[in-house]
Amino acid sequence: MMNVDLIFVPVMAHMMLIFMLYIYLGVMKSRAVKEGSVDRKKAALNTKAWPDYVVTVSNNLANQFESPIIFYTLSIVYFITSNVNGIIIMLMSIYALSRYIHAYIHVTTNYVPYRFKCFLFGVVILLALTIWLMLKFIGV
Repeated sequence: MMNVDLIFVPVMAHMMLIFMLYIYLGVMKSRAVKEGSVDRKKAALNTKAWPDYVVTVSNNLANQFESPIIFYTLSIVYFITSNVNGIIIMLMSIYALSRYIHAYIHVTTNYVPYRFKCFLFGVVILLALTIWLMLKFIGV
């Protein structure tokens, strides 16, 4: 029998990404302050006052609270409705991996076409998981 608690491994993996991004943001902000490339008074009121390399990390961190909300919700709903299986865990894991790749692209090259493809890939996984669960609920 499969351990259905494994559905939360990809959730925890995504949470670790968020913590890593918080740490990286702190490092980048410290660097900007040491370099003198930020007006701290302006930055206290406007996140765009930071250098681009700080804003990029900050924007990616904000991204981790957009489509992943659907991911977290789906994880809980799959769990409480006893619809967890190996395929679901695999898809949830692939989604979490797509967030790591998206974050890496965003905070390094920030090449938008690759970043968008990675984002779209993850959203399509979430859409498929949502549709599958909906069909399960209506008995199809």
